[in-house]
Amino acid sequence: MVAEGLRVLFCGINPGLLTAATGHHFARPGNRFWPVLHLSGFTPRLLRPDEQRELLSYGLGITNVVARPTARADELTAEEYAEGGRLLTGKVERLRPGWLAVVGVTAYRAAFADRTARVGPQERTIGDTRVWVLPNPSGLNAHWTAATMAEEFARLREAADLPGHGGSVSVTIPSS
Repeated sequence: MVAEGLRVLFCGINPGLLTAATGHHFARPGNRFWPVLHLSGFTPRLLRPDEQRELLSYGLGITNVVARPTARADELTAEEYAEGGRLLTGKVERLRPGWLAVVGVTAYRAAFADRTARVGPQERTIGDTRVWVLPNPSGLNAHWTAATMAEEFARLREAADLPGHGGSVSVTIPSS
């Protein structure tokens, strides 16, 4: 779900099996992407995965590093990540978003051969597009809470000079 000239292009690792079945990004109920997107102020309300097209009206889009669906990201090979990074670079050069936000530091490191990358803004650019690495919102990522993820997402929103929509960190994230 992309368009030219987006303010932020979010980039997941690869489609999960539910995402592949439904065609909706971050579709698994335990995934915290949609709640965190709202908590951080990117959206004025909590969107459901089947409402993903609404993101375009906010200057946001979603793509993936690797197109192949898997049950878990650790099923992907180093070659798939490297090829995904190459294809993603071409996509970003074509679409020219203001920011590329890779959701998952491990995926970013593998796709762009940058073993020292950390969550936050990166020195790397793709053309004029700046790059930000965000924490992986998967329910399997216990190192980050919804609140701390929302803080990092909000830092990106502010850097992208997007207005806040008043998300609230008190939203309850469904578990699964």
